[in-house]
Amino acid sequence: MYMTKPKIVVLGAGYAGMMTTKKLMQKLSPEEAEIVLVNKHNYHYQTTWLHEVAAGTVNQNQARMMISDVINPSRVNLIYDEVVEVKKDDNRVVLKNSEVTYDYLVISLGFETNTFGIKGMEKNAFSITDIDSSRMIREHIEYQFAKYSTAANPKDEDLTILVGGGGFTGIEFVGELAEKVPELCKKYDIDRSKVRVINVEAAPRILPGFDDDLVAYAKKSLSDRGIEFREGAKISECKKNSFVIGEGDDTEEIKAGTIVWTGGVTGNSVLSKSGFELTKGKVTVNGDLRAPGEENIFILGDCAWVMNEAEGKPFPPTAQAAMQHADTCADNIKALLRHEPLSKFVFDDKGTVASLGETDAMGTVFNDNKLYGKAAVSMKKVIDNRYLFLLGGPKLILKKGKLRMF
Repeated sequence: MYMTKPKIVVLGAGYAGMMTTKKLMQKLSPEEAEIVLVNKHNYHYQTTWLHEVAAGTVNQNQARMMISDVINPSRVNLIYDEVVEVKKDDNRVVLKNSEVTYDYLVISLGFETNTFGIKGMEKNAFSITDIDSSRMIREHIEYQFAKYSTAANPKDEDLTILVGGGGFTGIEFVGELAEKVPELCKKYDIDRSKVRVINVEAAPRILPGFDDDLVAYAKKSLSDRGIEFREGAKISECKKNSFVIGEGDDTEEIKAGTIVWTGGVTGNSVLSKSGFELTKGKVTVNGDLRAPGEENIFILGDCAWVMNEAEGKPFPPTAQAAMQHADTCADNIKALLRHEPLSKFVFDDKGTVASLGETDAMGTVFNDNKLYGKAAVSMKKVIDNRYLFLLGGPKLILKKGKLRMF
């Protein structure tokens, strides 16, 4: 009797989705299962490089790659379509232009911007969410410089760049701007002192998750290159050309030609449409990365809260974690197919390095060893290139990698 192969459907080709697909190809024979990867675009992009695309320090084509260049289309069925909803009761995924059934489902649809209900933020600010939105930011910033250089009565505020949110993305973005602004000033013959880059953070200090020494180093490095910080400054409204900071009678308006929000993300809205129980926009998954109450649905990356039981809180949703989710998920799908016990996700924290532009960085690696300056820059590039190696081997590093160390 002819038996149909079980079908594994992976939704989203971000870090978790790409690595899960890659691992499933390695761990399962073609006879064991059919693998389907669904993604909106025919390319995969490095989410952790988007701030560089937005600042214009990395070309958008370096930050993205064709999915079919790294995932063999004769081994994996590639569907380029937008996910609308998961019909859990029917084991079916509704897409914009078709639908697909599954036996096992991996949801790794990435993040959406979370403006925390700040008035006007969604409407008036750019956000760094994908290749297209990042390219628009780069083009807009350059347009402001070009406009200023040709205007009869130029307004200095047009050269102000406001960045809302002093977390990882916001600080890495202003680090790239510290490199890019002098280039633009030279290109358009504008005095560097006319340009302001202001990072606004509601919390008492930038970079939660990093210790005081690392934060102090980052602030000094960026301040020395002209970045301004407003910490403990709550944004009450984002207007078309300004942030309003403070509340009630005690408010201040900061005008700008470019406004970028980097202050928060949430899981993909498909999760709520599909009836999953959410906590702050994400699904709190079981230890084996399955959705609660679901035998055959795994949720990874930015869509999942994976609990750190020792500390009673979720692990930070980083690219490093997403890639490790992929390992556990692929192992567990293989275990389900072979009727073997499932394994629990164990996070191996290799550290976190934040870039402060091309020439500086800081962070921790392996057991909280602190790195600063050129050593941290080198480590950041090693981390970026390691992902490319895991995905596509030495060929992909040569094609897309960051090979120039200094």
